[in-house]
Amino acid sequence: MSPTKPLWLYAAPVIFLLLWSGGFSVAKLGIIHAEPLSFLALRYAAVCALLAPLVILLRPPLPQKASEWGNLAVVGVLIQTVYFGLSYIAFKAGVSAGGVAIIVCLQPILVGLIAPQFTGEKVSILRWLGLALGLGGAATVILSRSSVEMEHPVGVLAAVGALAGITIGTLWEKRFGKSHHPVVSNAVQYLAGLAGVLPLAMVFESFSFEWNLPFLAALAYLVIGNSIIAMSLLLAMIRAGEVSRVSSLFYLVPPISALMAWPLLGEEMPLMGWAGFALAAVGVALATRKFRPK
Repeated sequence: MSPTKPLWLYAAPVIFLLLWSGGFSVAKLGIIHAEPLSFLALRYAAVCALLAPLVILLRPPLPQKASEWGNLAVVGVLIQTVYFGLSYIAFKAGVSAGGVAIIVCLQPILVGLIAPQFTGEKVSILRWLGLALGLGGAATVILSRSSVEMEHPVGVLAAVGALAGITIGTLWEKRFGKSHHPVVSNAVQYLAGLAGVLPLAMVFESFSFEWNLPFLAALAYLVIGNSIIAMSLLLAMIRAGEVSRVSSLFYLVPPISALMAWPLLGEEMPLMGWAGFALAAVGVALATRKFRPK
């Protein structure tokens, strides 16, 4: 008999989706007042500054092997430096939020294809159907808003690189990740992300910011909501469940992001978008459902 699922794991997907989805609109608002890599470097430095006192006060158990430290750092670079860095560059290059979202939304398909060879998971036909419906629903939402702009080749290439980063990072965490204290995991991964982003920002950007209220509000949301809470939930869900099921949650990110962009960026959601949102929800329900053998 399988162990009882902890209560926090039921709420984790909802909280994660809301925080992660809101990050797209908030990041677009923040990048108006800063260069992309400089913004990320400041964000990661703030996260590390918040986590440092917790490490000292809580004294959580540390990884025992050098390989465990290395795996945490690899995931940090893949997600924090590659995924977020290239996503922000794509935004700055002129690709719309919808364009980036629909490219990154291919991640569950790639994970579903690679996971059986990389992690030993089996992906059922019903789950493949759910993945397909999820992709179709997310694409419907994005296309209904007519916001997919593919005329920026450098930005599109950056978005494809971001897709590779989040896909490999998810698979690496599932295959090699261990159940470490969340404060330790986040501290190591954001230090690795900062180490990857900061030199690039100092070489290629001016490292200047517009210190106004919208910029500070965006920074606070991304530091606390995305970097600490959402990332901790994502890593916990990856370790607690099959990687292909967790990845399918990303299909709901574009529709929810579109809903949040309505009040934040003034982008309305047409009727076809609501239909796409429902289709994506059905797909995620199928892809994440775990059937018990009779």
